[in-house]
Amino acid sequence: MEEVKQPEKRMLLDVDETPKKISSRIILAIQHILAMFVACITVPMIVFSGYVTPNGTSLAGVMIAPTLVSAGIGTLFYLFVTKRKSPMFLASSFAYMAAMSSAIAQNAQPVYDEANNVIGSTANVWMLPIGMAMVGVVYCVVALLIKKFGVTWLNKLLPPIVIGPVIMVIGLSLAGSAINNLTGTAAGNYNLVKIVCGLVAMVTTAVCAHFGKKTISLIPFLLGVVGGYIAAAIFTGIGYAANNDYLKVIDFSPLVNNFSPIRFTSFLDYPKFLFLANVENPGVGTLTNVALTGADIGKAAALFIPVSLVTICEHIGDHKNMSGILGRDLLEEPGLSRTLIGDGVATAISGSLCGAANTTYGENVAVVGVTKIASVKVMILACLIAIGLGFFSPLMSLTMTIPACVTGGISLILYGFIASSGVKMIIAEKVDMTKTRNIFVASVILITGIGGLVLAFGAPGEAPVIQITSVATSMILGILMNLLLKEKKEDKEDVKEVEPASVEEPKEN
Repeated sequence: MEEVKQPEKRMLLDVDETPKKISSRIILAIQHILAMFVACITVPMIVFSGYVTPNGTSLAGVMIAPTLVSAGIGTLFYLFVTKRKSPMFLASSFAYMAAMSSAIAQNAQPVYDEANNVIGSTANVWMLPIGMAMVGVVYCVVALLIKKFGVTWLNKLLPPIVIGPVIMVIGLSLAGSAINNLTGTAAGNYNLVKIVCGLVAMVTTAVCAHFGKKTISLIPFLLGVVGGYIAAAIFTGIGYAANNDYLKVIDFSPLVNNFSPIRFTSFLDYPKFLFLANVENPGVGTLTNVALTGADIGKAAALFIPVSLVTICEHIGDHKNMSGILGRDLLEEPGLSRTLIGDGVATAISGSLCGAANTTYGENVAVVGVTKIASVKVMILACLIAIGLGFFSPLMSLTMTIPACVTGGISLILYGFIASSGVKMIIAEKVDMTKTRNIFVASVILITGIGGLVLAFGAPGEAPVIQITSVATSMILGILMNLLLKEKKEDKEDVKEVEPASVEEPKEN
């Protein structure tokens, strides 16, 4: 009798499995936190840059803690809705940054110091919860339509020849950010010492992932950060001893300021959530003095709804990517309708807490792909740690001392892994790249996405009202090219292209 071959197990720990040791679970969860941390806090740091509270406190610094807490709460909701079958981590979305910046600039008021100098502006933060609530509604409506009418049309609209190159663009478009962090140019000065520290982090990660056994092979990114941080600490120590600023890679001021002087908030402090924007906070005051008007609601709709239609496509791409890693279709089970509702409502929740949209993070997908640990319980613990980071001041302060060059070195692998996943999808789905139409579709997506084609709509000479990011633009053009260049009759007769891993009709949940 012929022996039945068991299916190959792709994951060391699948979604329903748990590390035996609690210490292993904690370490694996911390690795996910480190993978998402820099990107997560980058959104508030950029969007709220130049904005202050009415008493002059930097709004960018104030909004970091709420953004981390929102990532944890939003991911927990997503995992609950998807029946703990989709090991995704959700955090602040880059796709909405342009819309967020335009929204908070509406009716912004200048803030003056005692010498009557402008030190910043107060932001119209109330636009953000309104806009993100609209995004949540759009996601839920699309999810219900998919559940009612099915998603067969997605196979034609978003085949692998479109999704694969777009995933490549998502990874490659972040390359500049990784290099700027690595070289120090993001902080305004090129620094070879920072490059060395970042490369130490990169090499440590790669060596641990490739040669490591047991626990070491499961936590390469954490060990990479530790290795890079140790190298940076050594150079920083020499820099202080020699009084040489060039060697001072680590800025310890967040940790020092947290304990100068020592007070209760040096250990525990609550995040300043947006729904408390008009509540007085010790040392911060109110977050804004700009009132929300009826016209602002219409502006919010114009800013955020178009972007939401694009990020739904990105949502599908991320889940197809994770599906390829896990070896099963997440758009079938738990189902696209559930993943969309989880993502959309998580965004609405996040909007009321920090103003940012939540989205699935490619960095954490990469961690699952490299470590082959898909345990949802690890994700849940990572959520709790993210929430705790927003309240536990010393840990938050210590994390803030991790130099950008170290995370930049780690990003060289993470972002490259995302791009490589797009190549992997094209190969796995056996897309015929000898066909001219496929080359044209991929070419348009890659060049417009990596080249940075942004579509901005608004009056000439004024800030754009609506801005579609280069990743979204490349996806839209790829879809249009794929629909325009239909397969020729002779191509279908000569060689039948293998059908993509289709999104089947959703099962009843």
